[in-house]
Amino acid sequence: MFPIRDTVPNRTFPLTTWTLIILCGIVFLFETTLPSELLEEFTYYFGIVPIEYTKRHYHSLPFIDYLSFLTTMFLHGGWLHFLGNMWFLKVFGSKVEDRMGHSRFLVFYLIVGMLASMFYIYFSPRSSMPVIGASGAIAGVMGAYFVSFPRARILTFIPIFIVPWFIEVPAVFFLGWWFLIQVFSGTVAQVLPSSGGGVAWWGHIGGFIAGVLLVTMFRKSSW
Repeated sequence: MFPIRDTVPNRTFPLTTWTLIILCGIVFLFETTLPSELLEEFTYYFGIVPIEYTKRHYHSLPFIDYLSFLTTMFLHGGWLHFLGNMWFLKVFGSKVEDRMGHSRFLVFYLIVGMLASMFYIYFSPRSSMPVIGASGAIAGVMGAYFVSFPRARILTFIPIFIVPWFIEVPAVFFLGWWFLIQVFSGTVAQVLPSSGGGVAWWGHIGGFIAGVLLVTMFRKSSW
């Protein structure tokens, strides 16, 4: 299922959401200019490599180890990864930002993104592959949306063979189903590591849970 739009109108322009999208776009375009070897080194230093934290094999520049929890949210591994993440951020982030306010939403986004990375490290402590992308932070935004707009409906694209099918589904169903898929896929990946497909399922799970738990701390009381 792929979200097209929701039924919740925006009360303000989602300045922070669009700023994040633009920043991710600038960084991604920069990535496309790098030769493959340099790009690999770039993602290694500015992405999250779990074993670097669990085995204490730290980078030669210590601050990079902590900076990576922020920088990894602005890196992406390809056009599909980038466009998919930015679309989900646009659909769900704009409404959550409306509920929180611009500055609160930015702080919330960065916190849930970092917590998502920590969650992934906990479940994949021996992984030496860099993990990059805004997926964990966006999962946190989706968790916040799940709590904040339970009565919303999501216009959803469902491909059935070659026939496109568009249907409105309740947000709680769409996001609940999405979360169950992450849990199922993450569990399978833990049992059969080769089936993970390079996706940080547990980062998504951790981000979503963090969003559900923290959203009430950031919502505006006068909304």
